[in-house]
Amino acid sequence: MRFVIIGCGLIGSKRAAAATGHEIVAVCDPDAERRGRLAQQTGARALADWREAIAIDADAVLIATPHDQLAPIALAAVEAGRHVLVEKPAGRRPAEVAPLLAAARQRKRIVKVGFNHRFHPAIVRAKKLADDGAIGPLLFVRGRYGHGGRIGYQDEWRFNKEVSGGGELIDQGSHLIDLSRWFLGDLTLAYGAVPRYFWPGQVEDNCFLALSGAEKRMAWLHASWTEWKNLFAFEIMGRDGKLTIDGLGGSYGTERLTLHSMLPQMGPPETTSWEYPFPDRSFADEFENFVAAIEGRAPVIGDIEDAHANLTIIQAVYERAPS
Repeated sequence: MRFVIIGCGLIGSKRAAAATGHEIVAVCDPDAERRGRLAQQTGARALADWREAIAIDADAVLIATPHDQLAPIALAAVEAGRHVLVEKPAGRRPAEVAPLLAAARQRKRIVKVGFNHRFHPAIVRAKKLADDGAIGPLLFVRGRYGHGGRIGYQDEWRFNKEVSGGGELIDQGSHLIDLSRWFLGDLTLAYGAVPRYFWPGQVEDNCFLALSGAEKRMAWLHASWTEWKNLFAFEIMGRDGKLTIDGLGGSYGTERLTLHSMLPQMGPPETTSWEYPFPDRSFADEFENFVAAIEGRAPVIGDIEDAHANLTIIQAVYERAPS
């Protein structure tokens, strides 16, 4: 397949690396150094204007820009007949994403959203175990995710609310919301708080959420930019046991899945663990799902409808509990 990449920063470069075996015909970024570097790495044409990029003959467009540009570029790409992989959150609010959702349906284009955490091996295995009934009917999930930022973090685009749409909630919090919906189904906001504790600026550096769903299922979530030791922890509780995922590799620690199976006599559970000390393949596996969906070989995992539902929860938090 032929691909165009719009946005040549860290994530755009990861998307390019994941596209092994396919042709990247153009890369686009307003920053000449970034687009030049990625063009050299991929052998692609380097462009500054995204409108010129989506006009190039290609099967799909990969979009990895700041949040305010995601939905407009993705919509233009779909209207040009392209399939799209757009980074999460796909936009800053549901109203931005709704026209993209409608266009994807009308033009029958795949719009995959970059919820790459669904493709981490521990999470993939946990989902299969949960779907197979290994821990019985699901009751609730608990999720924590965070990092501590870096020197000058407050000067980056994520702290510009007009560009980002919000802070840690729309950043790492959106991954926790997405995973919670993937395991539990549709969820609505029961409680949300978005305080600023440490980082100055317009946006929150922590978010605390309680989400509710069918059959009294709940998700208790906390995402933080004041987590001084990087952390990822996600627990799925069932009637007959629980699944715990710790780490995402790299600075988050070795990715590990633990299955705790309740015994008939209760007491300490039977415990089985798997570790995944390998390089992160989530971007590559997500890209493979995108290609398979375009070719009609597999359903898309994490689509524009998921992004719209995710942003609906995020907007509800911001409306009820302004930072």
